[in-house]
Amino acid sequence: MSATAASPASSAGDGRPRALRRLEPSALAGVMSRDVVMFGRYWKATTFSSVMQPTIYLLAFGLGFGSLVARVGHVRYVEYVATGVVATAVLFSSAFPGMFNTFVRWQFQRTYDAMLAAPVDTEELITAEVLWISVRAGVYGMAPLLVGIPFGLDPEPGMALVPLIGMLTGFGFAAFGVLVAAVAKTIDNFNYVTSAVLTPMFLVAGTFFPISTLPDGVRTVALLNPLYHCVQLVRDASLGDLGLADLGHAGVLLGFALVMWRIAIWQLGRRLID
Repeated sequence: MSATAASPASSAGDGRPRALRRLEPSALAGVMSRDVVMFGRYWKATTFSSVMQPTIYLLAFGLGFGSLVARVGHVRYVEYVATGVVATAVLFSSAFPGMFNTFVRWQFQRTYDAMLAAPVDTEELITAEVLWISVRAGVYGMAPLLVGIPFGLDPEPGMALVPLIGMLTGFGFAAFGVLVAAVAKTIDNFNYVTSAVLTPMFLVAGTFFPISTLPDGVRTVALLNPLYHCVQLVRDASLGDLGLADLGHAGVLLGFALVMWRIAIWQLGRRLID
């Protein structure tokens, strides 16, 4: 046979070899398209919880405590809570899907085994899953702001940045959730992570009170909390106070996202291949 079929690594035009990209857009799109179709079946319940949660927080803290604490610094307390709860909404809409969806699809439904039979590798699969969760988290992160506007939160142009901030934060916590799913032996182990890690993270992130009121040791730990940097970045963007310090907050979130992403790929990749 005088001609052979062109391999995927060869170029169809100039004859020069073309190396496959590490993350093929077609592979990412294929995985994410499935997620979009699946999301269409349960989006109402997910959206309801994402809107009700900030509403309850605003009623309980913004209006309840707001009658006792009018301001935190130069910010009205209702504005303080409304912008802080964005981080909580992003955390819960990214970490939990990262943990539960990954574990169920991998251990029970065997969805990932079937997807890896297609021209998709583990890195593309995990990246697409995390990316889709982060997009959802960025959208749901706007819910507290939209809910907060009727309660007195003034719209600002900087709020247009909140979905991007939520997406970056959500990427890191979605990858964290995937990592937890990869190392957990049973789904019940998630209770330890929820109680000992996620709950303290949003309580000491400056969501409801400034971390400056915390003891020195706890305050130092809070400064290392990625959720604190999300809160500060969202609050500054939403209240028109963006400055050079926010570049540092964005850098922490970017570093957290990259580290969690690579570790998640390493850990779940090993389990899927084994």
